[in-house]
Amino acid sequence: MTEYPISGVTAPGFEPVLEAFEANFAEDKELGAGVSAYLDGELIVDLHGGFADRKKERTWDKQTVVPIYSTTKPIAALTLAHVIDALPAGYDTVVADLWPEFGANGKNAITIADLVSHQAGLPGFVDPVDPAIWLDPPTCSAALAPLAPLWEPGTAHGYHPLTWGYLIGEIVQRIDGRSLGAVLREDITGPAGLDFQIGTPVADHDRVAEIMRPRALPDLGEINDATRAAFLTKWAAPDRGGAIWREIEIPSANGIGTANAVAQLYGIYAHDGHLNGKRVISEAAFDALTQSRVKGQDLVLPYVSEFAAGVMRNNIGLYGPNPDTLCHSGWGGSLALGDPDRGLSLAYVMNRQSNSLQADPRATRLVHALYGCM
Repeated sequence: MTEYPISGVTAPGFEPVLEAFEANFAEDKELGAGVSAYLDGELIVDLHGGFADRKKERTWDKQTVVPIYSTTKPIAALTLAHVIDALPAGYDTVVADLWPEFGANGKNAITIADLVSHQAGLPGFVDPVDPAIWLDPPTCSAALAPLAPLWEPGTAHGYHPLTWGYLIGEIVQRIDGRSLGAVLREDITGPAGLDFQIGTPVADHDRVAEIMRPRALPDLGEINDATRAAFLTKWAAPDRGGAIWREIEIPSANGIGTANAVAQLYGIYAHDGHLNGKRVISEAAFDALTQSRVKGQDLVLPYVSEFAAGVMRNNIGLYGPNPDTLCHSGWGGSLALGDPDRGLSLAYVMNRQSNSLQADPRATRLVHALYGCM
């Protein structure tokens, strides 16, 4: 049996989290992983273990970074909230007022709030496109703008796994003049010294963990046109993992960083828009970001979901006991949450992917262990 090196820190009273982390490795469920948690701004758990490569030659250490896939979305949503005050109407701004081409085919009344809460009806391309379009964000955004929605916008919601990021990235660029990744880096992660990026330069690629893909597809439930466009066509996604995929900005899917950085970023949700005691999102913008926008049966994924302005609300209790927790999962198993009632945040990242859509059993074990210590 392979020995998996595990190191890091665990504050007194939170040893069950270390035990849960060790159990994931002991049961051969991990290749490499990290978990980090903060309580009232204090680091209580920061663990990393296993290997950063499939050959098990490179130990996962404090400098290892890894893609977190859709767990990126609430971090992109924080970035949008950081600049939204530049618009007098905020999230109620009609997207076509910023981006006229987007108003085509019945989309002229969609607001930013509708778009970020997965109500726009644009989960993917129905008709064939060159998959390389995903590696050219401006071209991809321009191709999405004229599409007809797959349902009447504002009447229902369906998860937009990839398109969400290109649409939100375009909006941030039009509001601020900088790309979303640049705003995040220059205004939020850079000043705070956080090791997380959307758009990772080549100089950091040697630190990126290799991904071990799942052997089975997730259970997507009954397949409909929206699900097919989002996930199941030959053109539904780019080739993930290459240098270009790491370098470009996909605010829905290619954030890359450490568990520690992700936990601190989700800590903004736990601390009313503050990071390390400094307000990075205005009070009004934070309230608008975190209020529930839609709740009900998802048209793309096979479960009931509740979204605020780009972040999930814990309506079904998969992210701890607090329904007001803000949270998200990523393809293959990553998970992060910010609990505002406890001032608690947690992030779990890994490179051995499962086929769980959300609440991967490894992550769930860690969440339960953490709350069991509270």
